[in-house]
Amino acid sequence: MRSYYTPDQVREAERPLLESLPAGVLMRRAAHGLATVVAAELHHRTGGVFGREVCVLVGSGDNGGDGLWAGALLRRRGAAVTAVLLNPERAHPDGLAAFRRAGGRVVASPGAPDVVIDAIVGISGQGALRPDAAALVAAIRAPIVAADIPSGVDPVTGAVVGAAVRAQVTVAFGARKPAHVLAVPYCGRVELVDIGLSIEAPFFESLSPFDVGSVWPMPTAEDDKYSQGVVGVLAGSDRYPGAALLCTGAAVAATSGMVRYVGSAATEVVRRYPEVVAARDLDAAGRVQAWVIGPGFGTGEESRARLMDVLGSDLPVVVDADALTILASSPDSVRERTAPTLLTPHAGEFERLTGSAPGPDRVQSVRTLASEWGVAVLLKGRATVIADRDGRVLVSDAGGSAASTAGSGDVLSGLLGALVASGLDLLTATACGTRVHSLAAATAAYGSGGELAAPISAGPLLAAVPEAIRIVRSGAV
Repeated sequence: MRSYYTPDQVREAERPLLESLPAGVLMRRAAHGLATVVAAELHHRTGGVFGREVCVLVGSGDNGGDGLWAGALLRRRGAAVTAVLLNPERAHPDGLAAFRRAGGRVVASPGAPDVVIDAIVGISGQGALRPDAAALVAAIRAPIVAADIPSGVDPVTGAVVGAAVRAQVTVAFGARKPAHVLAVPYCGRVELVDIGLSIEAPFFESLSPFDVGSVWPMPTAEDDKYSQGVVGVLAGSDRYPGAALLCTGAAVAATSGMVRYVGSAATEVVRRYPEVVAARDLDAAGRVQAWVIGPGFGTGEESRARLMDVLGSDLPVVVDADALTILASSPDSVRERTAPTLLTPHAGEFERLTGSAPGPDRVQSVRTLASEWGVAVLLKGRATVIADRDGRVLVSDAGGSAASTAGSGDVLSGLLGALVASGLDLLTATACGTRVHSLAAATAAYGSGGELAAPISAGPLLAAVPEAIRIVRSGAV
């Protein structure tokens, strides 16, 4: 489990250390970690540190001081280190003195360094880069290592409202901040440096592949098909029979339990997945432990009636796609439920449900909807945000955009329904399904060298689900 903390939480944790340790110790700890990561990057990219060129972009305050101290350490290891002071009058005095003593040079422009350190703005920064800093950053062609947060990225929301640094690596001082998972395209790889902080309750968390693999439902000697979870799937229509196949197929791939399908695509579903028990109406469906409803479902009166019947049960329900559109005009049908309910909107569906787009603070937007409606909410995106009715949040970065294809959401909802039926709690089931879904997309789309091999559709994504499950399970067995 990875934990993420707000700047306020980090500053509160720093306070007792600043009061008890000699002046500058925390900054030098951070600088040492930053210099170590930069040195590793130089080794990886150029084969060494000695004689390599490093430029530090220095803003005012402690973040600039971190960069200057790191520059001094790199200079002592033989690198040629320069610094561009964006606000010379407010440069950190002790850091600048140490930088100059080590032989670092203050210059007007970066030149052509091997690596750039972004120490312009730290975790107190908000808003876009100022024009002079933006112009400087735009001209850089070298890889950038960001000190704590890429400048121009909001540390709490991960929002970017203008010019910002795109780092290849971000060095997190003491704790990961929300932006480190909410804004991965700007943060790049995140390296955590321990500076001695002790923080208790995180702002939110994310599951690692090991976490997912360790709880993924696997049959035991005592299990049968019913005890492993029976999920009912209401998906597809005459117009969109493919949604039924994708959603049902994902439910089949997710666990070793049982899948029941209800809908007009029963013949096609059974032809593709003969292990599925199919029916054309709810009365003939049989017993299930959870429902997933909505992909390709339609929004007509028959669909509405089926949705209300399912929501009127005391079973967990995953509500997706067309069912969300119906729900937007009947929110009380979930607000009054006591059984677990999961809504899985993308940004447009979120706006239909609430009347407004998620906004830059996606975590708060999702928390608010989950709390006000008494449900769990999964807001899709590169960084998927999941919140339950009690305010707990898990965030999952997809690692890329391979899953951005038609039908991908149908696969996800099938995975989620099966995991909920297996007995996992709603938040854990949702985070696990999301993680495996994005891993399956990456497995299907990327070659062994890590480069995008080819764009994919939902079919290859679904086919890669078993391999994705094996991958997460391999670290947990």
